[in-house]
Amino acid sequence: MFAVVRVKGMQFRVEPDRLVQVPRLAAEVGEEFPIEDVMLVGGSEAITVGAPLVPGAKVLAEVVRHLRGPKVVGIKYKRRKDYRRRWGARRDFTELKIRSIQV
Repeated sequence: MFAVVRVKGMQFRVEPDRLVQVPRLAAEVGEEFPIEDVMLVGGSEAITVGAPLVPGAKVLAEVVRHLRGPKVVGIKYKRRKDYRRRWGARRDFTELKIRSIQV
C-alpha cells in the first residue's frame, strides 16, 4: 500500500516502514506526527484519488531525526566591474518513518 501526501506544500509518495525526508517540522524526535493531507491512496486492489483530498484517510509517521542537506553555493558575477558575490545555503529537513496508512 502507498499514498501521496502533502507536507508543507510539497508532495511525497510514502509507504509503510519507509523513511522520507520532508522540510523541517516543529516536532520533537520520537514524537508521532499524523499527516491529514492525503491526496491519493493505492494498493494491490484499487487506487483512490482525492479531489483534492481523500476523505477519512490519514498517514501516521514518527519523527526520526532533524538534519541538514548539502551546501548549495550561489555566485553572482559581473565582468570587468570587480563585482563578485558568493553565498552558501543548506536546507533543513526532518526525517519521518511512516508507521501506517489508514483509509
